[in-house]
Amino acid sequence: MKELLIASVAFALFILCPRMAGMTKVISEASDVNLVKVVVLGTVVALPLIVAMALVFSKYGLVAALALCVVTDFAAAFAMRAISVKAGVETLIIALFVIMGVKVASIVSGWVG
Repeated sequence: MKELLIASVAFALFILCPRMAGMTKVISEASDVNLVKVVVLGTVVALPLIVAMALVFSKYGLVAALALCVVTDFAAAFAMRAISVKAGVETLIIALFVIMGVKVASIVSGWVG
């Protein structure tokens, strides 16, 4: 039980990132919805997606997990486009930078080790 609690807290701390904060701000401002409400309901909706991502990564590896990530990022941009084209474009740009960051990180880490 202790190991599960420690691992769960570590995971919770790990998934917090500036990307999520930035995306949440863009989404809540564009939709005129309370930031905290977006975070709470979005977290509930995200739970099965997080489990799916972990299972895809575990079974099929990094490339498949990245593919799922790309699909969900583009789906977010498409969804936001229904509220605001500007918010959809901002969401898409953030998604593209994340994808590029993963690729650059892979290249740079290859030089190190």
